Amino acid sequence: MKKIEATIRSSKFDDVKEALHRIDIDYFTFFEVKGVGKEKTPEGFYRGAYYDLGSIPRIMLELVVPDDLVDKAVESILSSAKTGDIGDGKVFIYDVLSAIRIRTGEVGEAAL
Repeated sequence: MKKIEATIRSSKFDDVKEALHRIDIDYFTFFEVKGVGKEKTPEGFYRGAYYDLGSIPRIMLELVVPDDLVDKAVESILSSAKTGDIGDGKVFIYDVLSAIRIRTGEVGEAAL
């Protein structure tokens, strides 16, 4: 099993979600996150308050998939999240030693 973490543009979330559903991956966790990258954004004051315009809103996806679905999942994310511009995001892949479904006690891929 592998854990895939992907940080993508917020505007591409629905496209990525649909692409994952098309390959029968209907289970994942996502978070609204902020990050900083190579692109430069201005700082600002408005009516006496400082606004951090340097933090860029993104979505982070986390999904654990069987080894045979890793390539399909990554390709789905890459093809649906890509705009070709700076800031499209990153994908990281990790080994998962085990998984346990709390409700039933199932272990390994059966827990997914």
